[in-house]
Amino acid sequence: MSLELKQTIKNLNNKLEQLKEYLDLAVQEKRLEEIEAIIAKKDFWDKPDETREILKERTRLSGRIDSFKKLFYALEESEVLLNLALEESDEATLQEADKQIREIADGIKLFSLELMLNKPEDTNNAILSINAGAGGTEAQDWAEMLFRMYSRWIERKKFKIEIIDFQPGDEAGIKGVTFTATGKNAYGYLKTENGVHRLVRISPFNANHKRHTSFASVFVYPELDNKIVVNIEDKDLRIDVYRASGAGGQHVNKTSSAVRITHLPSGIVAQCQQEKSQHRNKEMAMKVLRSRLYQSEKQKQDEKLQEIHNGKDDIAWGSQIRSYVLHPYQIVKDHRIHLDIGNVNGVLDGEIDPFIEGVLLAEKY
Repeated sequence: MSLELKQTIKNLNNKLEQLKEYLDLAVQEKRLEEIEAIIAKKDFWDKPDETREILKERTRLSGRIDSFKKLFYALEESEVLLNLALEESDEATLQEADKQIREIADGIKLFSLELMLNKPEDTNNAILSINAGAGGTEAQDWAEMLFRMYSRWIERKKFKIEIIDFQPGDEAGIKGVTFTATGKNAYGYLKTENGVHRLVRISPFNANHKRHTSFASVFVYPELDNKIVVNIEDKDLRIDVYRASGAGGQHVNKTSSAVRITHLPSGIVAQCQQEKSQHRNKEMAMKVLRSRLYQSEKQKQDEKLQEIHNGKDDIAWGSQIRSYVLHPYQIVKDHRIHLDIGNVNGVLDGEIDPFIEGVLLAEKY
């Protein structure tokens, strides 16, 4: 165990050196000193807009520097504790050192991930849309399986989920669903899921039990707060109201509460039918529309984001980012980072962190 812990500490020290180089720590510390000097000036508070941006930069820089230093000193202390335990053959102290080292390893991993989330929108909540591909019931069932997978991931993260729009399938599954994931860095993590997902299995809907391939697309957008301005003029909107769809019976909606909003210049459509109130449905649909318009504008300005989010050009059927194979063997393959996981049931139950972390750390998002 002692040799293993010493090797772990050595590996963690190497990782911290890499993070220090990536951070360019000396440059960031110098910039933080410059910001503190700017804040100390008498006229600093005279320009609120500039003040806000400088304070935001100070928070970001000091947070990163403090996090790195805490990990660095914690690892030093753990190494001292380990050496002390070995010198005195103290098993209890050795166990304590082992616990500390594992916690530091987790902390370094989390810090590494957060460094990859370096775009302003990464801290935002996420809006996800899942849509079944061609193939009727098969694809609609697959879309529902994906929805459950992300719901379970959101639950595991202790995030919150809110359904905005839900379109049930003709016989089983769902045609499409749009929902929000609310939590720290939700968009930064979930943006890695943007793309086409492929399922290969023995069809439960085919009497001959033939192998079937199904596709579903996942689109991820950052949710915007009121501080981000997206100009939407009333004259550019067409608002349609209709009865919300449902399973029928006593729960069928007899009033036109569902809302569909079309942004005429762009052709972008957002809709919501989950709330009983037409006003609330309109509010939720506008939130989705605003986010999609924002994302569309970002695509025009940033080609890299366009590659991630532009479904028309880069996310086509057959260009899947991940394959979930249930037959003739069981494996989930992420084609971007060549990561294979054999625990398919675990993945479909929301254990997708290895894929999210792998893509982020490979900087291929």
